[in-house]
Amino acid sequence: MQNYALTWTTSDGTPRASAVAYNKASAEQRKTELKGAGATSVEVVLVRPGQLPEPKA
Repeated sequence: MQNYALTWTTSDGTPRASAVAYNKASAEQRKTELKGAGATSVEVVLVRPGQLPEPKA
């Protein structure tokens, strides 16, 4: 199984990264939720087990 995480920017401009890993379907669902909440630059990124992305500055 491959693991995915998300990076995004909140509506107030704060860069964020997910604190959990998702499967592909769950990551895409979370991406839709974040965009609906006003997040921008939402990206699904492939991660290795035990690793998570850093927020993009």
